[in-house]
Amino acid sequence: MRWFWIDRFLEFVRDTKARTIKNVTFGEEPLDNYLQSRPHYPHSLMIEGMAQTGGLLVSEPEGFTRKTVLAKVSKAVFHRVVVPGDCIELVALVQNKSSTGAAIEGTITCEGEVVAQMELWFAFLDQSFGAEALFPPEDLMRTLRILRLFDVAVDTAGNRINPPQHMLDAELQSAEALRQASRSNPLVLPSASD
Repeated sequence: MRWFWIDRFLEFVRDTKARTIKNVTFGEEPLDNYLQSRPHYPHSLMIEGMAQTGGLLVSEPEGFTRKTVLAKVSKAVFHRVVVPGDCIELVALVQNKSSTGAAIEGTITCEGEVVAQMELWFAFLDQSFGAEALFPPEDLMRTLRILRLFDVAVDTAGNRINPPQHMLDAELQSAEALRQASRSNPLVLPSASD
């Protein structure tokens, strides 16, 4: 399982804007040993949360079929620390997009106060980086359901965005493979007399 540094999508407008939240808790491992005298949420994880928010925003129009990677952090300014108990809101706005990549402007706030501002660049990798997807489509679909992306996703006209068919198909195939595997190798539970 890969780490995700966002908890839920609040807003998603195709190729325009994405808004997510992250609830910071003291139970998170990165806070355990990070500046023990004053535990706070690392700036690097705020950048990663914005990269995940923006990366999904710029990848969605192509049905998440392009390999999209964070290529450059051209600006990252932090105004205050984020501590356990804070809920941060991440807003990514698409600044420009081309066939080779995209740039977003990101703002992180906590209770209306600006915590950080950043500019991130993403690269769209071509086939020379391999044909295999960065995320299996059924795993990405499960993650997007958990993050509730398709509960709020709309296009620029306000029409609902549905999950890409290839991801739904992969999800069904994965579920069917699991059913077949469980039929051919059922879990044997011990009886009460064992």
